[in-house]
Amino acid sequence: MSFYPQLVIDALKHVVHPEKEKDIVSLGMVEDDIRIDGKRISFSLKFDRANDPFISAIRKASVQAIKKYVGEDAEIEGNIFIKVNPRAPQPAPKLLPEVKNIVAVASGKGGVGKSTVAANLAVALARMGYKVGLLDADIYGPSIPKMFHTEDARPLLRKVEGKDKIIPVEKYGVKILSIGYFVDPNDALVWRGAMATNALKQLIGDGDWGELDYLFIDLPPGTSDIHLTAVQTISITGAVIVSTPQDVALADARKGISMFTGEKINVPVLGLVENMSWFTPAELPENKYYIFGEGGCRRLAEELNVRLLGQIPIVQSIREGGDSGEPSALNPDSITGKAFTMLGEEVVKAVEERNQKLPPTRVVEITRK
Repeated sequence: MSFYPQLVIDALKHVVHPEKEKDIVSLGMVEDDIRIDGKRISFSLKFDRANDPFISAIRKASVQAIKKYVGEDAEIEGNIFIKVNPRAPQPAPKLLPEVKNIVAVASGKGGVGKSTVAANLAVALARMGYKVGLLDADIYGPSIPKMFHTEDARPLLRKVEGKDKIIPVEKYGVKILSIGYFVDPNDALVWRGAMATNALKQLIGDGDWGELDYLFIDLPPGTSDIHLTAVQTISITGAVIVSTPQDVALADARKGISMFTGEKINVPVLGLVENMSWFTPAELPENKYYIFGEGGCRRLAEELNVRLLGQIPIVQSIREGGDSGEPSALNPDSITGKAFTMLGEEVVKAVEERNQKLPPTRVVEITRK
């Protein structure tokens, strides 16, 4: 009598899985690799894991079924092989499940007032009633502690579900974390890239942020490992790019936008903020002097089809507020307070529109060759 594959399949239909109470053929456990060489029969059985407790019993039952329904002289012992089904990748749990929106505040170059914008934007939204957090991701040059006059703060730890969590410093209704709270402010940080990126991951993942409507991340200027670490660690809702109006700053702002919107990063750009748009002296509040040029960010926004979220003038009180730890947004009736309040309203609109039109941003996957 000659053997053929259908005989083997029909025989294995008599082998019932002890737990699932269905035959192994209908369960898809018989691999499509049946080989017959004379009386020798071989094939593979598929299991979900290598240590499945039923492997031995099902293999033994398969041998008995082949002997009974195919032929006593079938050479099957030792010829049934085990394969393990590849596991479907499981989605990683969201790192900050209670944070609704994460907004990166970035700039193409230093000196354009990015941290000032981030601090005042956070305060403005807190004054509007939102639950707000601010993460100072400028690991090498943290300035947020000074802008909130919290340089001497030392965040405490508390146990949350068995893990040590860092309690953010809270001021003006904003929860704040910065590497500046953990190092001597008089010492320069001379860290390799891996140390800096690990510090950022710890501030993000180990921070006890709780429930937030907005978490603003004040990124360092330019494009660096810190930026890449941020998009590889958390799902960023969108980016706000800060620039001044002059051409040299706009050229770098263009690079910043390109980084976020590139195929590999793919973080939506919520819009541009033009800082130092004009100078207004305190004694002549109606006057505007365009020291760095006029309308540079507006032209770039139109060219790249992104929003111009706001224009912030140069006013002495902004500098004074930053140095004294009292952000200008605390005074909504001042020129700059009004400007930051309007900026906050525009950012909220941009985020809401982004969330209506686009799916959540995917965390950038780390690939190694």
